[in-house]
Amino acid sequence: MTNYIKFLGTAGARVVVAKQLRASGGIWLSLDQTNILIDPGPGSLVHTLRARPKLDPTILDGIVLTHKHLDHSADINVMMEAMTVGGKEKRGIILVPADAVSGDDPVIYKYIRKFVAEIRTMKVGGEYQLGNLLIKTPVAHHHGVETFGLIIKGKKQKIAYIADTRYFSDLPRYYNCDTLILSVLSTVKTPFDHLNVEEAEEIIKKLRPQTTILTHFGIWMLKAKPELVAKSLSAKLGLKVRAARDGMSFAI
Repeated sequence: MTNYIKFLGTAGARVVVAKQLRASGGIWLSLDQTNILIDPGPGSLVHTLRARPKLDPTILDGIVLTHKHLDHSADINVMMEAMTVGGKEKRGIILVPADAVSGDDPVIYKYIRKFVAEIRTMKVGGEYQLGNLLIKTPVAHHHGVETFGLIIKGKKQKIAYIADTRYFSDLPRYYNCDTLILSVLSTVKTPFDHLNVEEAEEIIKKLRPQTTILTHFGIWMLKAKPELVAKSLSAKLGLKVRAARDGMSFAI
């Protein structure tokens, strides 16, 4: 495949990540001769190198971090180092929220920052060129730390990634797309700032993308079996909804 999304992990929530009930390596996107890694959580480098076919970190054009929670950011430093061959090749663009590189609790080490070509801090309404892709951060998410979802625009395709957030009424209108990647932690409402299946249904119903891929599963979703949840949503909405699996590739 030339244009594809590769799920290096589908874990959400601390328990699923800590026990590695699902992998937590993030999402690799290859589109229009541009390769980016999104949210390199624990094990990202290992799952990149174990992928079939194997993925090569040195061909990455950049890394995008939607927010600094460990399940999304734990391998950001090692992936920056791998992308730059241990700092020997100064290359790659890093897109991160400001609090990932500033304040009292940054997640990117200072000595590694000089390895890459550029680190850009994202903001609401921002637009960032990364290779042949235009990446937009249309709205701030409600998630405890600075968090953004992504609109990724290629030559012919528009992909949306709705990362971790509490649901709010305006959320769907920011993410019109062809392919939607949707973080769905739970089958029921929880006290955490994450989406559940009912809220995911509302988003999909309003956006009506060509394909929706569910990911970032907590223990509640695993018990319900994500594939069955996706199948139920497909039947109910008359739209294509899939559940991501660890290592799954999706052709764009």
